[in-house]
Formats: sequence, C-alpha cells, structure tokens
Amino acid sequence: MMKLFFREHLPLLIFTLLELLGVLMVFWFDGYDHPLTALYALFLGLFLFAGYLVFRFVTHRGFYARLSNPFESLSESVQKHEPAPLPSALSELLETQYRQYQNMLQSWKRKNEDYLTFMNQWVHQMKTPLSVIEMVTQEEEDERLVSISEETDRLREGLEMVLYVARLDTFEQDFGVENVNLNELARDTVHEYKRYFIRSHVYPEVRIEEGISVRTDPKWMRFVLGQLLSNAIKYSAGSGQKITVSAKTTEHGVILEIQDRGAGIPKSDLPRVFRPFYTGENGRRFKESTGMGLYLVKEVGGRLNHRIELESAEGEGTLVRIHFS
Repeated sequence: MMKLFFREHLPLLIFTLLELLGVLMVFWFDGYDHPLTALYALFLGLFLFAGYLVFRFVTHRGFYARLSNPFESLSESVQKHEPAPLPSALSELLETQYRQYQNMLQSWKRKNEDYLTFMNQWVHQMKTPLSVIEMVTQEEEDERLVSISEETDRLREGLEMVLYVARLDTFEQDFGVENVNLNELARDTVHEYKRYFIRSHVYPEVRIEEGISVRTDPKWMRFVLGQLLSNAIKYSAGSGQKITVSAKTTEHGVILEIQDRGAGIPKSDLPRVFRPFYTGENGRRFKESTGMGLYLVKEVGGRLNHRIELESAEGEGTLVRIHFS
C-alpha cells in the first residue's frame, strides 16, 4: 500500500522540488543574498508538501489498500463511505459494474437452467420411442430388424452421452458418494452392452473379487465404465478377443483396469486423447468416433477424485486404470 502511494506521488514530489528550486534561483539571480532565509523558505515548502501527503494518505488509505491487495471475491471490491471524492467515485463505478455483472450472471444462469431442463426432457422423450422400437425388434429374426436394433443401441448411447455432458455443469448437485461393489457394477455395465459385444464379436471377461468395494457415485461410475467399454468394443470389433475388466487392491486403494486387445492408440496421439473432440488417427479409421468419450471419463474421474491412467500401443490394445483412493 505505501509502495503504491509513493510511486503515484513521486512525480509530484519531483515537480514540487524543481518548482521550489526554480523560485529560489530566480531570487538568487536577482541579487537576493540571504541563504538562511532561502533555506527556511525551502524547508517550509517541503513541510507543507509533507503535510499534504499525510492528509492525502489518510483520506485515501482504504483506496490504496484495495488497489494493493487482490480480492478474494468480487463483492470485496464494493465499499461505501469513502471520504475522498476519487475513491468514492471509484466505489460507485465498481458497485454499478458489480450489479451489472450479477444481473448478467443471473441471466446466464437462468438460460443454462432452461437449457438443462430442455435437454433432460428431450433425452427422456427420445428414450420412449427407442424403447418401443426395441420391444418391436427384439423378438424378430429378420436381418433388417436386427440392423434397426443395432442402430437403436447407438442412438441410446448417444442420448446418454448428451445427457451426461449437459449434467457436467451441475455435477456437484447431481452426485452422491456411497460404497459400491465393483463386481456388481462391472457386471451390470457389461450386461447393458451385451448386444454390442455380440455383434462386434468380442467377449467380456470380469475378474473382480466379490468383496471389493469403493467409495464413489454409482451412476456416474457406471457411465465412466460404459464409455470405456464402448471404446474397447469399438476398437476391438471383429477381432474375437476378450475385453477384461479386473480390479486389485493396493496399499493406496483399489485399481480398476479395463484391458482390450484391439487396434490400440498411436504413440503420437497419446498425449491428446483426453482432449474434447480429439479423435486422432483412429478417429479417421473408425468413423463413429466423437472424441468425447475419454474426455468425459477424465472429467468425471477428476470430479470424483479418481485418477485416470491410460497405456496403449498401436496394434496391441489399450489399458485404462481407474485409481480409487
């Protein structure tokens, strides 16, 4: 605060000294020969200037304190009852801007809430006709109906992704941590993707002991595991290989692993696989890639305080680890 005050008034101090010296020089060259009187006048001028600086500092102390210390919140920038005109005008300006900011924030918040409400309603409305289509096609052997059933699964998966992306902004209001049995969670998620496994000619393998449980949100964790299984199936389709879901307990917690033996990820793409909309080389080969699956996995894992690791080699498959502390 003091440093800022002196930095602002340093030009004024230099100007005042030059002005006093200029006046003394005028008298000196005019023949005035009383140096003690001149020094007294110089001292008196500096004393009055120092008094002005003290007055200025006292009346503007709060002003300089606000400029010197960063705010922890925007509300701290608004202070009333400033004694000096300049700090008072600044406070009024900041208060006006703060009110405008709050109004804009509330407006965007209402728009976002309306958007989330619309997305939730739209997704649930779309699920109803999908369920009807599934009921119509699941008992038939016609190849055309089987194809329709496969596309229905893709639509349902896409709708689920849209719904969870929309809910990310309100994540803190939409999750609850509890003890979750990993074996049950893995088997339930695998069961949801059973038709995808069958038509892709890859096979799930769950190797998790019954007693292993973790603290997490079951709904969001099922979504994360579903995204990882979907990716594993997509990039292993037609290989006839297994996708293994396993877990192990360490001294630091539980590690859940999803291992596929599919196409793998090129080394050059590994640093960017968690970026949104990044599809990389595999995205050009597998046209269904959206680039959002691993991004959402990383986002949700971070918000649940679960560390996500990925290892992959092109042509050898991909291993994803989820660390539960």
